[in-house]
Amino acid sequence: MLPGDPVLHHQIPVIQKIIQDETWLEGERRGCRVTADDRVVRENVCQVILRVGHEIRASVTRDLQARNVALMSVTTVPSTIEAPNWEI
Repeated sequence: MLPGDPVLHHQIPVIQKIIQDETWLEGERRGCRVTADDRVVRENVCQVILRVGHEIRASVTRDLQARNVALMSVTTVPSTIEAPNWEI
């Protein structure tokens, strides 16, 4: 992946949420506070990313493509305004 990859940029919040969820879940399993850099948390995050990473990327790619299509389909307003014909 390229450093300027827009898809990667949009995946970061999803990955952060996975880390947060796995940290919370491991803390619940153990019954105590666990940090995000815990070995088990890291392993679980990697497993989740390996399992669903391609789906996340495909979803973000579709969203970005749809956004680009929407931006490109914006119609332009004419620069002159014609006065209505008020004759009866």
